[in-house]
Amino acid sequence: MLRGRWHNIIVVNVCAPNEEKSVESKDSFYKELEQVFDHFPKYHTKMLLGDFNAKVGGENIFKPTNGQESLHQVSKDNGVRIVNIATSKNLVVNSMMFPHWNIHKYTWTSPDCKTYNQIVHVLIDRRWYSIVLDVGSFRGADCYTDHYLVIAKVRERLAVGKQAAQRFYRQRFNLRKPTELEVRKQYQIEITNRFAGLENLNDDEDVNKTWENIKENIQTSAKESLGLHELEQPKPWFDEECLGFLDQRKQAKMQWIQDPSQSNVDNLNNVRREFSRHFRNKKKKYPRAKIEEIETNSKTKNIRDL
Repeated sequence: MLRGRWHNIIVVNVCAPNEEKSVESKDSFYKELEQVFDHFPKYHTKMLLGDFNAKVGGENIFKPTNGQESLHQVSKDNGVRIVNIATSKNLVVNSMMFPHWNIHKYTWTSPDCKTYNQIVHVLIDRRWYSIVLDVGSFRGADCYTDHYLVIAKVRERLAVGKQAAQRFYRQRFNLRKPTELEVRKQYQIEITNRFAGLENLNDDEDVNKTWENIKENIQTSAKESLGLHELEQPKPWFDEECLGFLDQRKQAKMQWIQDPSQSNVDNLNNVRREFSRHFRNKKKKYPRAKIEEIETNSKTKNIRDL
């Protein structure tokens, strides 16, 4: 749930049974979905999104709920079910209300690269449907799946807590540098030169202004001689070699999109296997290296790095 300024937004991720499933399994799924939906507060904005496995057609009777931008002409059984739940819960299928080329409408490609379906949808309360600005699929995003990435642009004001609003960025200096003799001497020279300019201050000078000058000199000297502390990356094992594998996988997928031949499909699968193998090895090596570093710091009594 996203806490909004005027009303909250409840987002529900859905993965419905496909067309080949039994009627009992479909009835059970949509019954459970209705029960979950009915427990939501009345005045919150509700969004249902995900893989509904539903091909909704462009029949005129469904246009008030679906719009006129469907990829399919005739609705299947799952498509009728999604229209029924949207109508009963006063929802609209926003994913079929924005004009796009067909390549930005289909969300799934069959293994033979000859069948394209629009089965991923976004449903929202009819009262708040205008907050969704656009919905479309992006073929270039490599999600490592036979589905395409579907992005919905939503415009809404979110509530900001007082603590988050008052939070500000503080500069952290690299405190490991003073252990080096040359850096420590450079800092001493910097701070001495800057404080020499404060000796000619008048006694009538405001104490607050004097303190601001002193603080600014200390911070400037530390920034120039010590430098700022760089935050650790979320994935420290990710290096230039991993970035090269990502580019290689992206190029292989773009070749497959432009020419879905069997050779390009095999090339994409081979690149993906190499990509997964390389990343698994990188993830395994990183904890081992950190353990060795901790053991070394413990033996040498390097408490700060430990």
